[in-house]
Amino acid sequence: MSGYHWGSLAVQDRVGVREDAVHVGRSVTPHIKDVAAAFLERQPHLVVGAADLDGRLWASLLTGVPGFVRATGPDRIAVRGGLPEGDPLAGALAVAGTRVGTISLDPRTRRRMRLNGTLEPTRGGFAVTAEEVFANCPKYLQKRQPLALAGQGAGVVRRGHALTPGQERAVRAADTFFVATTAGKEGTDASHRGGLPGFVRVLSPTELVWPDFPGNAMFLTLGNLLADPRAGLLFPDWESGALLQLSGRAATEFGADGERRVRFLVDAVVESVHPGRLRWSAPEYSPAHPLNPPPPAAQAA
Repeated sequence: MSGYHWGSLAVQDRVGVREDAVHVGRSVTPHIKDVAAAFLERQPHLVVGAADLDGRLWASLLTGVPGFVRATGPDRIAVRGGLPEGDPLAGALAVAGTRVGTISLDPRTRRRMRLNGTLEPTRGGFAVTAEEVFANCPKYLQKRQPLALAGQGAGVVRRGHALTPGQERAVRAADTFFVATTAGKEGTDASHRGGLPGFVRVLSPTELVWPDFPGNAMFLTLGNLLADPRAGLLFPDWESGALLQLSGRAATEFGADGERRVRFLVDAVVESVHPGRLRWSAPEYSPAHPLNPPPPAAQAA
């Protein structure tokens, strides 16, 4: 990686991992290796993070028959198809020059790959010219197996500016979500967060908190949040194919004990049922997860 921006560097320095980050950053390149290209072509999902036409940040899910995402050059991927009608990023993915972060995650193998760059609309989809391509370790990823395609009823179910009681329950039950962040001209990123159910705490219909577990020392997400507080969250319901998308603002809180947590304030909510969605099995939880979240009384302290 040619260099981290100031936000990531500031977090690395505060945590004391600059040397580790330099080492890990060497694996980040603008080039798509053959093994990465093969991985992409096997996946039925691609998560994309970007700002919508009004500047709100979102994370969205594209699905297709494996091969709908493929490398077409050493630094370029092509995506066939687009987002379903009503998705908040549908307009942005039709605009040349949109900065996007993507992540492809395979629950069957606990492998994931991130590719960030600049979008160009194409006939029947879009392409992304890569600026950063890298793989992450399987830490905090749940293992799942595909069951079957879910069928009918696709479309936006509900829009709002705060979580409903049902949406609050979905967030509390989640063991996985995706987060889109940006640092403006430095680029946009999409990342994964995993934990045992309850690791995301709902403090109110417009406020969430989750722990920032130890990771790869790069601090791309937290660095982006320091530079720009906008964030988009995507909570997939693996067993039904429903999606919960949140857009808002987030900030990192550093505890005296060295622990970190991210506080997210909700600005907008979209709940939908995704077309062509896969249903997945119940999870085999990652052995890397910390112990169960503390009970509610301790959480409120």
